[in-house]
Amino acid sequence: MKLISACLLGIRCAWSGDDKYKHDRAIELSKLEPLIPVCPEQLGGLPTPRVPQEIQGGTGEDVLDKKCTVLNKNGEDVTKEFIRGADETLKIAKRLKIKEFIGKSRSPSCGSSEIYDGSFSGRLINGDGVTTALLRRSGVKIIPEEDL
Repeated sequence: MKLISACLLGIRCAWSGDDKYKHDRAIELSKLEPLIPVCPEQLGGLPTPRVPQEIQGGTGEDVLDKKCTVLNKNGEDVTKEFIRGADETLKIAKRLKIKEFIGKSRSPSCGSSEIYDGSFSGRLINGDGVTTALLRRSGVKIIPEEDL
């Protein structure tokens, strides 16, 4: 059993409110083994659709360490919701004894290895999203969607 970013299974939870992130290989994998869909941003209390968000001046690790924030494109601070969503996702992983997470690439929540740089310009930096960083810290294996 694995956790997976819900948008990869076609659940309409992406920031835009659509299912454009449906991933055919994720759907095929769901037929072979149990995948538990999570959307940390929704679990943290953010609506769908929502204004695009990016980590400002750092990575998910830095957000967890209170060194930077997550802002939406309107300049509103959504750090608290991102941390709450990461915490709720970790609770699910612990309660179900899940050791692997398949995350949506570049997401400020679920991204692994690369996330947007906070400028809303499409530029990427090395680093994890907030939820991925917390799961990684807790010993959960992170699987980028590209590795499906």
